Amino acid sequence: MTYLVNEKCIKCKLTDCVEVCPVDCFYEGKNMLVIKPDECIDCGVCEPECPLEAIISDTESDSEKWLELNKKYSDLWPNINRKKDPLSDHEKFSDEKDKFKKYFKENL
Repeated sequence: MTYLVNEKCIKCKLTDCVEVCPVDCFYEGKNMLVIKPDECIDCGVCEPECPLEAIISDTESDSEKWLELNKKYSDLWPNINRKKDPLSDHEKFSDEKDKFKKYFKENL
């Protein structure tokens, strides 16, 4: 089992989860974070830290899409291992649906 970041993180990018990760397996894109599944030790300490519930287990339904996305972008984006300020307008996006289609940025 591993943990993954889903679309709830997009346009919010809160980093409370990064601060508690003992293995620094988070990677930062322009408007979301991802977890590198091969580095995640499945400890689960990040999951309750996310106020948006954007971190899920790979055993949850609909996790396959997020597993592939987390794998791909954790190989491309830089590692993040410190808490940062959230995106300035994150609160207005926290409850929005279908954020992946509307806002996802590869920033390649």
